Amino acid sequence: MAFEGFSLAGLLITPKPTKGLVVFAHGSGSSRFSRRNRFVAEILNEAGIATLLFDLLTPEEEDLDQRNREFRFDIELLTERLIGVIDWLSRQTATAALPLGLFGASTNAAAALGAATAHADKVAAVVSRGKQPDQALSHLARIKAPTLLILGTEDKVALELNQQAAEQLPVKHRLEIISGVAHLFEEAKLICGWFLHHLSVHESRRAAIVCAKCLR
Repeated sequence: MAFEGFSLAGLLITPKPTKGLVVFAHGSGSSRFSRRNRFVAEILNEAGIATLLFDLLTPEEEDLDQRNREFRFDIELLTERLIGVIDWLSRQTATAALPLGLFGASTNAAAALGAATAHADKVAAVVSRGKQPDQALSHLARIKAPTLLILGTEDKVALELNQQAAEQLPVKHRLEIISGVAHLFEEAKLICGWFLHHLSVHESRRAAIVCAKCLR
């Protein structure tokens, strides 16, 4: 994906037929090759949902970040990058008409929530996994997309942060804590079910609006 002055690497998989598209924003220290995120993406692909796994940082920025953590907590930059990717997708023939979901993990959970606010007209559903949704508190009250908050730990601090985030959400939302051996599989099932339902609802509403305009 080419942008002004830089480009980002990504992996777009579009099953046929396609029910929607989920964009992954992985956490710090991870990449589009993350085994965990690719497993979730495979579950979504099997259900007919397209996925885009991409790196929010260029290779040079990633190298710097690995050395001094320069970018991983720059939520403003990461949110802008995610918004740019959504804009790019809206210009591509294969993805422009698809209902859109955002999946943000760890440090990029806040970026996903911020981008959902900026593109409230395009984002149909959000999933936030991990401990960082509190960094998007200023955006939460303006989110319009149904939001699923997932924790894979019993950590009390993380739980409190996610509860605070949930209290700010004015839309349909759930907070789920998953633990145990089947952690990843259960997490993937939850994520897939959330996106399947809400992308479908969004598409039905959009079709109804188009139909109503045609009947005028």
